[in-house]
Amino acid sequence: MSAPAAKESIAERVVRSILDRKLRPGERLGEKEMADVFGVSRTLVREALMQLQARGFVEVRPRLGWYVVEPSFEEAQETYAARRIIEPGMLRDAGVPLQTVIRSLRRHVAQEREAIAGAGAGTRSVLLAEFHVCLAEALGNRFISRMMEELSARTTLVSALYQSQTEALHSNEDHAAIVDALAAGDMVLAEQLMRAHIDGLAARLDETLAGSARTQDRLMAALGPPPQLRRA
Repeated sequence: MSAPAAKESIAERVVRSILDRKLRPGERLGEKEMADVFGVSRTLVREALMQLQARGFVEVRPRLGWYVVEPSFEEAQETYAARRIIEPGMLRDAGVPLQTVIRSLRRHVAQEREAIAGAGAGTRSVLLAEFHVCLAEALGNRFISRMMEELSARTTLVSALYQSQTEALHSNEDHAAIVDALAAGDMVLAEQLMRAHIDGLAARLDETLAGSARTQDRLMAALGPPPQLRRA
């Protein structure tokens, strides 16, 4: 695997682990430990982490090293403010989706419901976040899709710090209602429902929950044994 591909693979695995809630806000990302996990040089790891820093997922703490970002409460509010602009606007400018798209979204909503009934918090969180990415992809705008991937990961960090994990069913019901509006061709209603959904999530932010989210380093378990990447 080339060095650029290896760097991209490392970055995307870290983002996936954030979405899966295997990596939590405030966890340390040691360069040496990551180099050992991925079987690459510390230079490649550092380049991948710098890429993630530019995307807002990790940060450098002076004399301490790399850490998963811990969004402030103000940044959490700003995340939802950005989503409130992007996602309803995405629906407002979209045409009526094809029925194949509707079927795909309905399957995703059903998977969410199954996960809420029996899966762990990580799987549930990933599916709820990915609904918004799937919707962007279904509407055919690849730039917004990439933006939604990053906003979804950012939202996962925010949720881990500032939201109760008991509201998943409400989010699933909101998603189902949005898909029903899309199926009916009522894009105005879909836009209104999306805005109400995001406003509801923002309203459930609770600054007092942040203290319970920090965990000990679990880097090896979080990133898992990936395919070995060539040292560069």
